[in-house]
Amino acid sequence: MQTLKYRCRLQVLQGLVLTPPEGAVVVLFYSWYASVSPHHSAPPEGKVHILLLSSWRSGSSFMGQVFSQHPSVFYLMEPAWHVWSTNHKSGAAVLRVSVRDLLWSLYKCDFSVMNAYLPENPHLSSLFMWARSQALCSPPACTVKSANETQCHQECHTQSLKKAEEACRTYTHVVLKETRFFELESLYPLLQDPNLNFRVVHLVRDPRAVMQSREQSAYLLQSDSAIVLEQRNVPDAEKQYKVIQEICRSHLHIYGRAIFDPPPFLEGRYKLVRFEDVTRNPLTELNNIYEFAGLKMTSEVDEWIHNMTHGKGKGSWNEAFKITSRNAAEVSQAWRTLLPHSKVRRIQEVCKGAMLLLGYRTVDSEEEQKRLDIDLSAPVEP
Repeated sequence: MQTLKYRCRLQVLQGLVLTPPEGAVVVLFYSWYASVSPHHSAPPEGKVHILLLSSWRSGSSFMGQVFSQHPSVFYLMEPAWHVWSTNHKSGAAVLRVSVRDLLWSLYKCDFSVMNAYLPENPHLSSLFMWARSQALCSPPACTVKSANETQCHQECHTQSLKKAEEACRTYTHVVLKETRFFELESLYPLLQDPNLNFRVVHLVRDPRAVMQSREQSAYLLQSDSAIVLEQRNVPDAEKQYKVIQEICRSHLHIYGRAIFDPPPFLEGRYKLVRFEDVTRNPLTELNNIYEFAGLKMTSEVDEWIHNMTHGKGKGSWNEAFKITSRNAAEVSQAWRTLLPHSKVRRIQEVCKGAMLLLGYRTVDSEEEQKRLDIDLSAPVEP
């Protein structure tokens, strides 16, 4: 019935197809209603394996911490960074299998795969952003439970990766956050592995907000951008637009593959989340995500979420990868006053299909862009 519903919606649109630059053909699937994942059953006994799949500057660091704060979660932030940084002259297409296989091993709490990307006799501190994981800053990974990242760096940095493996096995949920997948098909072997209870939380954000955030930290993303662009020689003035175009294309492809006639093994194991919806109603949206993941909200996590989303911070370039208390709703709309309308128009051109699919409305003038009373990310009614 789900498949029939989506097919009918496609027929209403008469198979609308847009052909953006680079010759990529994109099929548009109508209606925000379709973004609601098919109903999922309760996870079986045993571990649950979650991939938080997103792109850079989309709120994924915050969302990762939402998982990391839970006492049942073993969390790692972007372990595939090691694959890309080791092979920084390659392209994303070549590296996709290595990235997938790395995650596959980590979900099974096998950290020996990291030896290919880390120095001899690696420690916890060899892992990318390791101190962002509450699990790595607590027993049994570390001898003491650290109150913050600074203490974790001081107390836990010399612990071995064997301690990380030991810790991983004690948690009911293993959550990995990644920004380095651009298609869903690479994940099919994980979805079909009977030893994994694998689920995908797909986090997206308005590409105009993503661009504004990327501009604040462009120099930190240079290497990743080159890999996304497959090391093509792109003029500097065009690089950011080409990267955002590829990000939009990937979101469109991933969502379309997951929702329109998904393979049987994907049913109920994919959930799309819009960052804007989280910033508007954080507790409601994050409770829904926890339910999808088979987690129950705790009072401590509830309080942490409230504090992180109701602060006075606005976010700045030197906080680009930090999780600080901010006014989440204001931060999510900052692009509307900070991004020149000429850039907004260009982003809307290269991301037209993804914006239509994901419910992000375009603006036709600078005046409309800056009128914050106009809602640009409300769900499209079926």
